[in-house]
Amino acid sequence: MSKPSVNVNPKKSFIGRKFQYLIGFMLLIIFGLAGFYWKKTSSKPAEEYSQWSKPVPVRTVPVQRQDLQVEIKAIGTVIPTHTVNVQSQVAGVLQQIYFKEGQTVKKGQLLAQIDPAPFQVALAQAEGTQQQNLAQLHNAETELQRYQLLFKQDSIAKQQVEQQLALVNQLKGQIQANKAQVDAAKLQLSYTKIYAPIEGRVGFRQKDAGNLIQANESAGLVSITQVHPIFVQFAVAENHLVNLRQSLKNGDKVLASAWDKTEQKQLALGHVQAIDNQIDISTGTLKIKAIFTNQDDALFPNQFVNVRLKTQTIQNAISIPSDAVQHGAKGSYVYIINPQNKAEIRMLKLGMTSNGQIEVFDGLKGNEKVVLEGIDRLSEGKEVQIVAENQQPISTTKPTAG
Repeated sequence: MSKPSVNVNPKKSFIGRKFQYLIGFMLLIIFGLAGFYWKKTSSKPAEEYSQWSKPVPVRTVPVQRQDLQVEIKAIGTVIPTHTVNVQSQVAGVLQQIYFKEGQTVKKGQLLAQIDPAPFQVALAQAEGTQQQNLAQLHNAETELQRYQLLFKQDSIAKQQVEQQLALVNQLKGQIQANKAQVDAAKLQLSYTKIYAPIEGRVGFRQKDAGNLIQANESAGLVSITQVHPIFVQFAVAENHLVNLRQSLKNGDKVLASAWDKTEQKQLALGHVQAIDNQIDISTGTLKIKAIFTNQDDALFPNQFVNVRLKTQTIQNAISIPSDAVQHGAKGSYVYIINPQNKAEIRMLKLGMTSNGQIEVFDGLKGNEKVVLEGIDRLSEGKEVQIVAENQQPISTTKPTAG
């Protein structure tokens, strides 16, 4: 019995083996990458753990004993010394305006003119009536003198003399009324010229020349604000009341400085003028008014400014930067570095704050170093590494302590 013939193609057999080698090589690469990734991911927690187990780099500052100038900060509003809404006291046509918007005017300076013609006519009429009554009075007084002479000669009755005397007195009363009418007409005529009641800066005019204006209109003609000197009104917490009142009672000037919004530039220097007579119960604050000369016009009405008050100086106070203080459920505390270069928590009793420094009543002796930067990774007993000022900055995120 003959064997079946097998048709083997050498070319196809070679291609099959080549394909198998390629598949095997690709599987080898995939397994190699998978192993490398597994090794990398499995070693990451240990690496992270080793990072946290290392000493924590921190930056420290020494506790200071110094005279602490207590400074109160507040946000205030600039208020002009006086604000006047200039109104016309008579009705009429606004004939001319003598000021420019925004200019500074002096007290008594002419601002505007109302058409005086109607008031001049009224004055002339009042003066004419007065002159007419003066002539009648003169004639009546002459007649009275003649009647008195005839009465002495027993030529007329006494009743005629008395009637003439009554007429003279009546005309005198009319003359007095005429004088008042003339004065009123002169006064109304004077009101046609509108003068500045105070010195200050004028705003935008509310009426143009040629308009008919009424007396005592609420809108007025223009407003004037007096800005030399000028006030800043602000509010401080009621716990500052004792120190402020004591300083003012002693006759000391409580210095106040006004700063711009960014607190980078000082705008003006003045002092406290007055404090309010009561505390606002809704906010627990006390209103204060400070006065500034404002000769350079650095302060503008209704401007918002930052105010700093220098109230007192605490002698030989233990102080630390405010940024070093942490706040937890048990109170305020700081981290100090002990001789073994380990962090320790010190609970504090704090006092006044000024210029980024805070007074420490209890908790520090004055010879320690407190941690200022690198606080976010610290805990009690944690080993630290103190870095120099020129090294890379450290995270200063404040943790929440229990």
